[in-house]
Amino acid sequence: MNNNSLLSQLRNYVRRAEQWYLETPDRALDQAYDAALKIRAIENEHFGGQKISPRATQLRGNALAYFEKDLQKYLRNIRMRLTEFHRSRSALAITNPNQTADTLRTIETTEVGTDRFVPTVQDKPSITLEKLRFIDEVLMRYADEQLTLEAVSASMLSVEINGSPDKKAKPDKKNSDNNLSVADTQKVPANSAESTEDFESLSDKTGLLPRSILTTLNRLRRDLDPKSEAEVLQNYRVSKVKTLLAVRFILILILVPLLVQQGVRNIALSNYLIPGAWITQNFKVENPDRIFLNGEMAEEALRELQGYEERLKFENLLRETFERETLPAEERETRAKERSEQVEVRVREKATEIAASFSTQSANAIKNWIADIAGTIAFVLILLNGKREIDILKSFMDETVYGLSDSAKAFIIILFTDVFVGFHSPHGWEIILESVSKHFGLPANRDFIFLFIATFPVILDTIFKYWIFRYLNRVSPSAVATYREMNE
Repeated sequence: MNNNSLLSQLRNYVRRAEQWYLETPDRALDQAYDAALKIRAIENEHFGGQKISPRATQLRGNALAYFEKDLQKYLRNIRMRLTEFHRSRSALAITNPNQTADTLRTIETTEVGTDRFVPTVQDKPSITLEKLRFIDEVLMRYADEQLTLEAVSASMLSVEINGSPDKKAKPDKKNSDNNLSVADTQKVPANSAESTEDFESLSDKTGLLPRSILTTLNRLRRDLDPKSEAEVLQNYRVSKVKTLLAVRFILILILVPLLVQQGVRNIALSNYLIPGAWITQNFKVENPDRIFLNGEMAEEALRELQGYEERLKFENLLRETFERETLPAEERETRAKERSEQVEVRVREKATEIAASFSTQSANAIKNWIADIAGTIAFVLILLNGKREIDILKSFMDETVYGLSDSAKAFIIILFTDVFVGFHSPHGWEIILESVSKHFGLPANRDFIFLFIATFPVILDTIFKYWIFRYLNRVSPSAVATYREMNE
């Protein structure tokens, strides 16, 4: 009965999860449509059917700011839900290519001759197209408000790739569901040579003349340019957006895989749900053969139990020595027998406690494998879907690193080399490898650890020195000279 109930619960859980997954496109489109309806309702009620702007109403100050904040919130919600709609449809086309949905569905449409929405019954493709057309109408009214970080970043990359703002950037199919068009990206003005210079990776700035001379000439040309003020403001704006994009992408790279790993580990694989309970059940104390994942764990448990037993016997020997001088022989024998029985009971309890501890450790190791794989998959998906953000992050890191002073660069280089390939680094690598082995329930192979310590830091040091000779020496020779002086 218990097995049948667990299987039925598992089937219901899987069925609900599958239903939620299949309904994701419709749910996302409905939420975007609801947000567009709310914008249209505000327009009709407070702005005479026109777009939400100061020209369409007499509201000013806090009253106008109230509706503008609602507008930004609804527009942001529309963009997010449209992205979810397109991504989920793409995922369903891969995972469920033969899935058929209900062909009929109710939708609220405008009644002929009025602005009132009434329910009708239409086929699902027509409903989807009608909702998308309505959403596009709302978004077209607020094309200026859609100048988001993504639009600015697309403009940045189009200037960097094409080398001139006059060349129209080709829209990226992978990012088409972010509601970005070529017109959106062109709303951010570019500054030809200055923009190309701003977004060019600093690692590429190597030429026949020193960079300082070229930088000085460019600065003089900008100062004499009558449009220099507008260009400075534009460069500042794009630099700010690039910084926000880079910081946001770094946080996403760190937080999303970590949250996925922790969610899978502590929620999906908890003992309160079927998968986690099943894993824990396989390593119960009642199954002595499955308590230990490897022989090293068994040896550690035996050493712990043996140490505990020897400590109890040592305490008994001390008591017997003390009682030999104060108690008669019969009473000493009686107490010795009682203490030996107590030692046996306590050793048995300790053995059960150690077995339970290693049983939990073995189950946790299996759960760590699953959770870490899920976190790694999330990390890889972010990288595959964030090629544009990766390019922006590279440019941001180049500008940040090469914007440091020569002393700061040399300090970071020395700190990095001393930590990872320095004299004391083998101890750190040994601790890291042992911790990773324990985390995944693997035996800490001393031969492998020593081989890794003997080869990997050497390879890393060789790569690092080649990078200094081949790359940094051309881009920032003063930093290399400072590094050598500080290292000596």
